[in-house]
Amino acid sequence: MQTLTELLSLNGRRVLITGAAAGIGHAIALRFAEAGANLDLVDQDEAGLARLADELRCGSRQVRTHVVDLTDRAAMTALWEDMGDEAPDTLINNAGSYPMRDYEEVDSHFLEKTLQVNLESALWMAQGFVARRKRKGGVIINVSSVEALIPLRDDLIPYGVAKAGVLALTRGLAHSYGRDGFRVNVLVPGAIRTPGTDRLRGSAIRKLDVDMIKTGIQFGSRLALGRWGKADEVARVALFLASDLASYVHGAMIPVDGGFLAS
Repeated sequence: MQTLTELLSLNGRRVLITGAAAGIGHAIALRFAEAGANLDLVDQDEAGLARLADELRCGSRQVRTHVVDLTDRAAMTALWEDMGDEAPDTLINNAGSYPMRDYEEVDSHFLEKTLQVNLESALWMAQGFVARRKRKGGVIINVSSVEALIPLRDDLIPYGVAKAGVLALTRGLAHSYGRDGFRVNVLVPGAIRTPGTDRLRGSAIRKLDVDMIKTGIQFGSRLALGRWGKADEVARVALFLASDLASYVHGAMIPVDGGFLAS
């Protein structure tokens, strides 16, 4: 029987994390490095990746950075080709953004960009991963949002549609590839403090955006734990799902939301 330390260890594993330069992706990278994983960090923010890599490059683990536009399918294909035989055995589809626009003003370009970064990037990255791990299996962890299940604002409808697609993608992959040795699960964060959510809240206060401030108050009132979460609290659950502790967890949707969905 494996010890608890062995079950949690990621020694010898290679993990690719998208959207790694900040927020939840940054926190996941820190926790996975602590567990011994070698890391491939993917983001558009070259400076942010460099800072994270400097923070992580200690001990025996290997850290590689890849500046990739995940709305560009050709760039994603090139990423997989560049890695060749050193492709990871774990994929964290974390990249995303939450652009806001009044629903009645949404046009095809806005919708396309929202879907590309929040849904299509996960779909294409998972496709590349499965193709390269077909005979070996691996772990896929997707990141969705509570917005996929409980809409909060009309200006986030396209975002909610994209994140609901991530849930469907996870179920589809779990159904189709479990017998090939893949484990696929999805995290559903909500009320997580990140640089992005802090900027959004600060902007609402500076602009005296009453509607946005009201949304924030209503959102906070539904948190059963009575507080916002930390990015590291999502990272800990991701570490569980990637580790052998979760060897029989497959096709699961796991909220990390302080009880928002239960309220």
